[in-house]
Amino acid sequence: MLTLEKLTYGVGDYRLAADLALPPGQRVAVIGPSGAGKSTLLDLVAGFLTPATGRILWQGRDITASPPNQRPVAMLFQENNLFPHLDLARNLGLALRPGGGRLTAEEARKVEEALARVGLGGMSARKPGALSGGQQSRAALARVLLQARPILALDEPFAALGPALKMQMLDLVTEVAAELGALVLLVSHDPQDARRFAQQTVLVAEGQAQPPVATENLFDSPPAALRAYLGQERP
Repeated sequence: MLTLEKLTYGVGDYRLAADLALPPGQRVAVIGPSGAGKSTLLDLVAGFLTPATGRILWQGRDITASPPNQRPVAMLFQENNLFPHLDLARNLGLALRPGGGRLTAEEARKVEEALARVGLGGMSARKPGALSGGQQSRAALARVLLQARPILALDEPFAALGPALKMQMLDLVTEVAAELGALVLLVSHDPQDARRFAQQTVLVAEGQAQPPVATENLFDSPPAALRAYLGQERP
């Protein structure tokens, strides 16, 4: 269970609070207006930001003070964070050897298997610049697969892709998450992403990350903050 216990964070006039729990293995969308704190919420979970008050627990263990590399979180950003001067084998190898260095034969085999799993078999010698946007997204997802962490935090990684390719990537994330048994937090501005992908949805609005609600229930009976975000008139 990922527990955000009476969590608060603030910079200047900006404030975000969260008091919620998310079970392992769930696919959770994080939606809300721009600037509401969706990415901030993921950064707090991943350890890139420090809360002002409260605690973050994973399976009952307090990880609030743990640095990012010691947290059970793999982060996938919109930019994919692939190093342009490294080929895919070396980019993905960093998931196994963060400090760099030559991969063992077993590690190289795992890299090849991860690339094949996301449809990039035989492309380990290519650099990111030689790939399409969709292929770069797949390579970044393969690196997450190699990290094998129990929490996947996805900060709009497919926002720049076309609708059909984005749907393919969401379906692939669903498959990868099932293989890992991972809790997935997906930030998106697109309600259709939440409907297609997420079992539960967390609404971030008005300084609060709301407890998760079953996705279809949330959109079928949206609260005022969600109606405002979606541009819907009050029924």
